[in-house]
Amino acid sequence: MKKINLTITGCMGRMGQQLVKSANKNKIFKLVSLTENRKINKKISGMKPEINSPAAFEKTNVIIDFTVPDCTLEILKMAAKQKKRVVIGTTGFTKKQEILIKNFSKKIPILKAGNMSLGVNLLMYLTEITSKSLGNNFLSKVHEVHHKHKIDYPSGTALMLGRGIANGKNKNFYRLIGKKYLNKKTFPYSQKINFNSIRKGEVIGEHEVRFSSGKEILRLNHESFDRALYSEGALTAATWLMSKKAGLYSMRDLLNFK
Repeated sequence: MKKINLTITGCMGRMGQQLVKSANKNKIFKLVSLTENRKINKKISGMKPEINSPAAFEKTNVIIDFTVPDCTLEILKMAAKQKKRVVIGTTGFTKKQEILIKNFSKKIPILKAGNMSLGVNLLMYLTEITSKSLGNNFLSKVHEVHHKHKIDYPSGTALMLGRGIANGKNKNFYRLIGKKYLNKKTFPYSQKINFNSIRKGEVIGEHEVRFSSGKEILRLNHESFDRALYSEGALTAATWLMSKKAGLYSMRDLLNFK
């Protein structure tokens, strides 16, 4: 079987380094380039990181991107011109940036997910079903915990789960976004979806969706213990994307959740 040439962007980040480890263990992939948005003088896994450029992406079949929104969009510009597939694990995009990503997907296959974990994507599916079943008699909110180094909040996964609540109610997610709290011990339910983000220690990721009628509470949750589950999920996404035409895909498409 011919190997898939792979580029990992943001290779100095936590997920970038984990992706390098997972890719080196995976016989399906050949790591052809590592990139950053600045000059890096040391080698990683025997390779010298390059600055994001068309030359860095020339030999690759697929790019896995865990960086920051502005960097992701620059990478997509180059990838679209070179017809390269892209798996996006970056989070924190604005509504305007989401539209730009959708436009790029008309030219190349893109799989974008706020979380690459099978369990989390199943959680979103269950959140959608629960939200639809409970209807407007229950209020909902999303709680998440991540390591102290994570800058954006709410996390991409928390927003994903919020979107699941909105989808279940058949309502516009952006109109349902409520208040965004940081490091609060408690936070209220409301007619909109409130989010609370905790940043502490080295927690990999904890997410919980809560539904309350005032008389009872239903909780759906997921806890991550090993960062490798995200990198392995991203590699699975990259393999799956190789057979797809231009379009914007999600882990839900990969997992064939209806």
